[in-house]
Amino acid sequence: MSSSDRRTEAIFREHGGVLRTSTAISFGIHPRSLYRLRDQGLIEQISRGVYRWSGLPPLSQPDLVAVSTRVPIGVICTISALAFHEITTQIPHQVHIALPRGSAKPRIHHPPVQIYRFSKRSFSAGIVSHSIDGSIIRIYSAGKTVADCFKFRNRIGIDVAVEGLRLCLEHGLATPAQIEESARICRVERVMGPYLEAML
Repeated sequence: MSSSDRRTEAIFREHGGVLRTSTAISFGIHPRSLYRLRDQGLIEQISRGVYRWSGLPPLSQPDLVAVSTRVPIGVICTISALAFHEITTQIPHQVHIALPRGSAKPRIHHPPVQIYRFSKRSFSAGIVSHSIDGSIIRIYSAGKTVADCFKFRNRIGIDVAVEGLRLCLEHGLATPAQIEESARICRVERVMGPYLEAML
């Protein structure tokens, strides 16, 4: 491996092993170098414009890492967040991601994404950051996720939202007070209230 390739590897490793093309270029890595390293098998393309150093352990959440890298403003939400917190029996076939209203729609062909638009207050509430496979992923807390699922119950199903609420309480991932606060922010306290009362 050349000294240039070793420098490129060091840059990748310093950033959790994953880089967007634009970020790599900003660090002085030429696009031709990325394509050459890809063709040699030293890096892999996990999404359009997103590369990962191949010598690292396999990703545990490759779709979340790819989408979070492609759309850094986004926040993992609804069913994808339920699955991350292990409070659903659903298997997400898309990455569910929240964006502020009015923001541009990201162009992602793989992995498939489901976009939800949030008001400014609802978008910014309950965001927590997790380190997954060396990358920082923005995702909603369990309590906020449950409230979001009730807000979008017509899209994902009320049964999914109710199951998420029940498992969130059973696993102790949020207190009733925290869930009620999230419900107020999402303006679903009247919808969630009877379900929450029945479970306490």
